[in-house]
Amino acid sequence: MLNISKEELKKTPWFHNINPGELNGIEEYAEWLEAILHNACSVWEEDDGELVLLEIRQLVVRVDGLKIEIYSNEHPPPHFHVKSPNVNASFSIEGCEHLKGEISRGDLKKIEYWHRRAKPLLVEHWNKSRPTNCTVGAYVGT
Repeated sequence: MLNISKEELKKTPWFHNINPGELNGIEEYAEWLEAILHNACSVWEEDDGELVLLEIRQLVVRVDGLKIEIYSNEHPPPHFHVKSPNVNASFSIEGCEHLKGEISRGDLKKIEYWHRRAKPLLVEHWNKSRPTNCTVGAYVGT
């Protein structure tokens, strides 16, 4: 769990990370359920049947069959992921440098074209998705 107060967490997109033992009353449980249902959460069932709440990636947009995603707890530099049946690659937010993964020249050109126009959207999604304990904070850019 995060080292942040319940009241502070309520003001963030990560209220779902609160320890349920800290919730008081049906209204707080309802707020918690809303956070689970409306944020980037998924429930994983362990082999022993235990249910575990996980944060997942945030879909920024779909572009010509490509999914552009940002993950909530990432490593430097600030970057985004592109997924499709033929692509699984990551790129820096700053200059759209290809960081990792396979991609065709044609798809690379599409991503570069899109990035020139959508960089503010990427920055917005990156900054909104930073958990308080993330090793990479908000994007400040150059």
